[in-house]
Amino acid sequence: MSGIVSFQGFGCICHMGVLVLQKAVQWVDWNGNGLEYCFCQSGPDGIELEGVVVGTRQGHYGGSYLVVTDAAFATREVKVSYVGGAELHVTSDGKGNWFDCIAKRDLPSLVGCLDVDIAITPATNMLPIKRLKLSEGEAREISAAYVPLPNQIEGDFVPQSAPQRYTCLMPDRRYRYEGLFRNFSAELEIDDIGLVLDYPDTFRRV
Repeated sequence: MSGIVSFQGFGCICHMGVLVLQKAVQWVDWNGNGLEYCFCQSGPDGIELEGVVVGTRQGHYGGSYLVVTDAAFATREVKVSYVGGAELHVTSDGKGNWFDCIAKRDLPSLVGCLDVDIAITPATNMLPIKRLKLSEGEAREISAAYVPLPNQIEGDFVPQSAPQRYTCLMPDRRYRYEGLFRNFSAELEIDDIGLVLDYPDTFRRV
């Protein structure tokens, strides 16, 4: 039996007894410019994020992304493409070992990274939050595979290892994100499926 139902503001597909949550959201920049459309699908096998962005962070650009995780929410595949510019396609074994599918090579600089952080979207913040399952007041430092903005690309377009910290302020509702690699901090509120609502001074849900 399969069907589609509405549940707490997002859609659900029930296929052969397996419940898959689906939600489409949009963000603009903090001043109301640009636009991102993101489709999130979450089920027992993991999360898939797919989005298109007309961005304004440090310049104007168009881009798209696809992220796939495993059941433990570790990132397994990432595709990012900038309109008229660079393309990226990497995979991971879910244990911190990464491979560049375009250049056909291992990426030892990313060893230990279980999450991806794509600079053009707040969608990927949900992944370490889901994976870490922090209790209230608990904090954890991680290394994420950071995908840079178009004007941050130096040399080959591949992710860079970036130290970060997540702190749970209210379980399943509010978290503090710290980009230790750039001395940045923000408190993030998430919705019922785990996607960021507003990202202060950077992104706003519409």
